[in-house]
Amino acid sequence: MSRYWSSLVHRLTPYVPGEQPKLPNLVKLNTNENPYPPSPQVQAAIAAELANGGQSLRLYPDPNADLLKRAIAARYAEFGISRQQVFVGNGSDEVLAHVFVALLRHELPILFPDITYSFYPVYCGLYDIAYRTVPLADDFGICVEDYTAANGGIIFPNPNAPTGCLLPLTAIEQLLAAHGASVLVVDEAYVDFGGESAIALVNRHPNLLVVHTLSKSRSLAGLRVGYAVGQSDLIEALDRVKNSFNSYPLDRLAIAGAVAAIGDQEHFEKTRQAVISSREVLRGALLSLGFSVLPSAANFIFARHPRRDAGQLATALRQRGIIVRHFKLPRIDQYLRITIGTDTQCKLLVAALREILKPDQPTMKAMNSAI
Repeated sequence: MSRYWSSLVHRLTPYVPGEQPKLPNLVKLNTNENPYPPSPQVQAAIAAELANGGQSLRLYPDPNADLLKRAIAARYAEFGISRQQVFVGNGSDEVLAHVFVALLRHELPILFPDITYSFYPVYCGLYDIAYRTVPLADDFGICVEDYTAANGGIIFPNPNAPTGCLLPLTAIEQLLAAHGASVLVVDEAYVDFGGESAIALVNRHPNLLVVHTLSKSRSLAGLRVGYAVGQSDLIEALDRVKNSFNSYPLDRLAIAGAVAAIGDQEHFEKTRQAVISSREVLRGALLSLGFSVLPSAANFIFARHPRRDAGQLATALRQRGIIVRHFKLPRIDQYLRITIGTDTQCKLLVAALREILKPDQPTMKAMNSAI
């Protein structure tokens, strides 16, 4: 602490990201990164931007990133999305920060689930936004009937994090119809791994904003690109905040790489389907080891073992060079969030868990005596 801190800094409880240890031969399954590299076209586009000795880097980038906005609009052309309906920023976290200021800062509290992306209450503290949490159902699903209170907006990830549970578009439309006086923000960081995007609903609902990231399904966590899609008046609000904060949010390399990634639909489909396939294989393997596993539409799974403490399991895995995410929070402190890695990484995880759980597995003699 310092006497030079503002009173706001003293009140803040910052977000804690997943750790990024630099260890050799680490099986890193804790931060939901894509296990596959981005499209080869990304590297080619960045190389082209650096041609001529990197002369372009002495110039500011396009403050509006129009090339990227057009690429995103083209990606959703079937839903009638135009460039004017797209906002871009440095990862979805920056996009969300502007959303909280531009669209969720009202007199009434905003609503979000009690178990969700832990950056939401951090933004509320930073921007002095009142909020109320709505408990998830016993199965960790979002129950739209519980969102009845008057509010200054509603926000949640879909699929939710860290549970991976998906809310269907019919339920999202229920919320949109019930809360026409406030904005509904659907944070779709993981939707490409098993859900249907609410961008399909944008032109039917003026109070809907959908946020995406290229960090997950496009394998660009290191490039930091996110975007939002909504009707033009919502996007104008975001632009007003952005241009009062940082008029050049995306650099030239990020714009070039993001445009290339969005344009390579074949690579996108191949890698996301690989993750989905590995997820289902890993889910089956964990069930066979006695875990309870929530249904997931994300690139991670949420699992617990009825006879083993989750924190102890996480520690035992770490000792074997495998890290997963353990949240020491009410209702979920016995769950592990496990990122879907390559098939090789998933096999190493299962082998390690089998070794850790070995004392729990009945011997053949005990099994025979029970028959």
